[in-house]
Amino acid sequence: MPDAAPTRKPLSAPQKAMHKLGLVRDIDLALHLPLRYEDETRIVTLRGARDGQLAQIEGTVTNNEISFRPRRQLLVTLDDGTDTCTLRFFTFYPAHQKTLAVGERVRVRGELRGGFLGWTMVHPAFHAAGGELPDALTPVYPTSAQLPQAYLRKAVASGVQRADLSETLPPALLGGLQAVVRGTWTLRDALRYLHHPGPDVSLDALEDRSHPAWQRLKAEELLAQQLSQFTAKQERAALRAPALRAAPGGLHEQLLGVLPFQLTTAQRRVGEEIAHDLTRQVPMHRLLQGDVGSGKTVVAALAAAIAIDAGWQCALMAPTEILAEQHFAKLIGWLEPLLAPLGKRVAWLTGSQKKKQRGEMLALIASGEAALVVGTHAVIQEQVVFKNLALAIIDEQHRFGVAQRLALRSKVGVAEDGTEQEPHLLMMTATPIPRTLAMSYYADLDVSTIDELPPGRTPIVTKVVADSRRAEVVERIRSQVAQGRQVYWVCPLIEESEAIDLSNATATHAELSQALPGVLVGLLHSRMPVAEKKAVMALFTAGQMGVLVSTTVIEVGVDVPNASLMVIEHAERFGLSQLHQLRGRVGRGAAASACVLMYTPPDGGRLGETARERLRAMADTNDGFEIARRDLEIRGPGEFLGARQSGAPLLRFADLATDTHLLEWAREAAPVMLTQYPQAAEKHIARWLGGKAEYLKA
Repeated sequence: MPDAAPTRKPLSAPQKAMHKLGLVRDIDLALHLPLRYEDETRIVTLRGARDGQLAQIEGTVTNNEISFRPRRQLLVTLDDGTDTCTLRFFTFYPAHQKTLAVGERVRVRGELRGGFLGWTMVHPAFHAAGGELPDALTPVYPTSAQLPQAYLRKAVASGVQRADLSETLPPALLGGLQAVVRGTWTLRDALRYLHHPGPDVSLDALEDRSHPAWQRLKAEELLAQQLSQFTAKQERAALRAPALRAAPGGLHEQLLGVLPFQLTTAQRRVGEEIAHDLTRQVPMHRLLQGDVGSGKTVVAALAAAIAIDAGWQCALMAPTEILAEQHFAKLIGWLEPLLAPLGKRVAWLTGSQKKKQRGEMLALIASGEAALVVGTHAVIQEQVVFKNLALAIIDEQHRFGVAQRLALRSKVGVAEDGTEQEPHLLMMTATPIPRTLAMSYYADLDVSTIDELPPGRTPIVTKVVADSRRAEVVERIRSQVAQGRQVYWVCPLIEESEAIDLSNATATHAELSQALPGVLVGLLHSRMPVAEKKAVMALFTAGQMGVLVSTTVIEVGVDVPNASLMVIEHAERFGLSQLHQLRGRVGRGAAASACVLMYTPPDGGRLGETARERLRAMADTNDGFEIARRDLEIRGPGEFLGARQSGAPLLRFADLATDTHLLEWAREAAPVMLTQYPQAAEKHIARWLGGKAEYLKA
């Protein structure tokens, strides 16, 4: 009888919690760094203590009682020989009472408060006195409810012992690094120090991460990220993509001839950059950035025309149905008349389509009759099979998770000789990328920038007003509508509760309908059926609806030149790039346009500093690049990168706002290491990114 397969021992609750935190390998534990430190290396006397100090004291328990005023609590009096301190516990167990029994000698640690009745500590840490004091600060690690600090400290300490922390950097690069981090710290030295710093260290240098041990760690992390990006670029250079050229007199030229406007200089320049990329047999990986309303859609249409001209298919994916439909309407208007004589169509794919219509579209795509496919996430579903996809365009790319971008890239095309071809990838964003972000997360991308607006666009005046002036804002709306203009009123989306959003938007809709008799006021929110959303948008686009109350479904892509006023309610709840996107929905025609940022301070208080900074930035500038730079400072890189959906490894330690010098070193070191020391580079990426390196390739 064969041996039974060995049964794997089930994981304990702390082990499961560690896996959830991503603490799987020894190196993961070694890189799990303390949030803060507690100083248990010294004992202070109550006589020498000061109010608010985090202190460790040792003494004898002289009283222990349960009090019920004002609520049930355990009160313990501790005498250290110089003064007494009351320890107060609102949650306690019999074991607490036993350790803190009268006559016991204990060591306690917590925040000392000196009031009228003497010293107190609320819920201090405590244990029986005795034993030597530690000779290093005690680390406090990020953890979860199922993972006690003591268990985690042991696990991290053994991870640091076992992990391979040997040097991956070749001597040729070490000299430059040591100059940048101010010292000869190795990774092993830095990690051991950061897990157990000596008591004489400056806590400020540890907490603001300016200490050389932190600098060494951050430089290594940035190097891993750069190596991963450059590796992705090298791998892509080895792939094959169809070489696409616009035919003389073909679709590209025809489209330029029928456009009802002249391209700006910037649009022509980026169009040429994209056209040049498409002629190469290496897959294009280009980011097209341009401020709200700078005309990216027409540049995308011209790129699509080149792909279709060459006999291939193009797909355009947008994050919302409203935005996809905007693109669809524009592209059909421009391209369908030119495609019809060629026997080609524009197909439309979304999740809300009826089964029959969807089936028809899938057949058109598979046969190749659909030369251009426009849609939402539905474009990347498994059942969508392209005949020969050569160009994938992703609009508002930061709204998609990295996994979704990878899925679109995996829709390979097939050349006439049967070989698989990788599609060219054009990503578009109206959220300009700050320089440090371009140097780090977008290091493997070519970036094109449309840095001028089409002629005739009016500057938008931005006003920040308190909700207490709501009546004045409604009066402003009445005046705009009387002049034949249209108005957006945006209510915030509160992720925790769609019900609150809905009642908020519905109440605002009712309030404005009552305040503006004779004006058609529409309501748009995410729970409405698609057909209803379309009907509301059609009325607004046609100019029959004066005011549109909406949650943020109108954030991107909606183009109504007659809309001249944007009111954003609870503006303090929005991110900067989102506010900028919303503001960009007005100012699209010749009329003077305004954006009102209406904020509501918390009950009886003032707005938080972050919210004030955001609103100030919006009032200060209309420049998307400046907005993006400030947004990065305030919120960090996550929002720019679609990181919330992707699970992508954002930087854990380095900070793009303060560590530019380390990023510049890593950018120079990465290509040298990849070409001259490829094995060391591979080891470095594996150490820092493990299996997550794939995500950086999207």
